[in-house]
Amino acid sequence: MPNTIQSIELRNLKIEDYKELKKSMIESYPEMAESFWKEEQLEILLDKFPEGQLVIVVDGIVVGSALSILVTEDFAFKTRTYKEITGNYTFSTHNPEGEVIYGIDVFINPKYRGLRLGRRLYDVRKELCEQLNLKSIIFAGRIPSYGKYKNEITPKVYIEKVKKKEIYDPVLSFQLSNDFHEVRVLKNYLAGDTESLEYAVLLEWNNIYYDDSPKLINHKKSVVRIGLIQWQMRSLANLNALF
Repeated sequence: MPNTIQSIELRNLKIEDYKELKKSMIESYPEMAESFWKEEQLEILLDKFPEGQLVIVVDGIVVGSALSILVTEDFAFKTRTYKEITGNYTFSTHNPEGEVIYGIDVFINPKYRGLRLGRRLYDVRKELCEQLNLKSIIFAGRIPSYGKYKNEITPKVYIEKVKKKEIYDPVLSFQLSNDFHEVRVLKNYLAGDTESLEYAVLLEWNNIYYDDSPKLINHKKSVVRIGLIQWQMRSLANLNALF
């Protein structure tokens, strides 16, 4: 971690950020160093859902990111693998009419961890969910420390121990501390995730301000505002003369 930090900025992703984002992503996932996002994939995300793509910049360097798409709640709950939820990494699954944000990635460069930057990304994503009047944020979180316990306990027991703070998991512990609740365990979620043995936990954060009231067309309003101006400022004797 740098000794001195002059500025921290959280903003929407720009394609010009790609080179630095790629570097931070590779350093964040050394065990999957060849699985970084391609520039054309980020261009697709920016075209489909620009407000859902976030980066955090420290002293002019992109050190972390949160990427997401919109999907329906039903699709988010029934989809079992990362490949399926992302449309084989094409993001063809993005649905502008979807009522939930599906988080497809969040990472912070290891050199800049401990500064609560991940929490900032999550807070802004929650604000976006509220601003867009979306129902929730859903994603599948890895459990990278499970590999250390694979011969001792099942994923179910592992998750319970993480919830009770008997075991610390760098991903799941963080998600639970950010008000996400587990929905279910997913098997074979992310191919190549040897640390998690390809297990993941489907997690959800609910927007308590979500308004699912239907938007009615031609709904009769109880209050009508009328603006009037006086033609050519002629003097009028009374209200009837105005009418």
